[in-house]
Amino acid sequence: MPRISVIIPTYNCANYLGVAIRSVLAQDCDDVEILVVDDGSTDHTPDIVSGFGDQIRYLRQENSGTAAARNRGIEASSGSYIAFLDADDIWLPGKLRA
Repeated sequence: MPRISVIIPTYNCANYLGVAIRSVLAQDCDDVEILVVDDGSTDHTPDIVSGFGDQIRYLRQENSGTAAARNRGIEASSGSYIAFLDADDIWLPGKLRA
């Protein structure tokens, strides 16, 4: 079981999503799962996520809003802790350091 579940809700943020994901992968914490919850995007979000292979869990739902996407991510997560990252944001190194 991962210690931290990082939930990234997204809606048509393909232009930023890859950078956000890479900022999580660059953290010095190895015990992390990343869940991208696609809230009905119509851009190339699925292509961006698939480029990361099995490092990312991809969930898709009809457009229901950010709160619904976060809740879906929480339901699907398996970590002891939850962290949220918006798809158009990045984390600086050390964000998940204990």
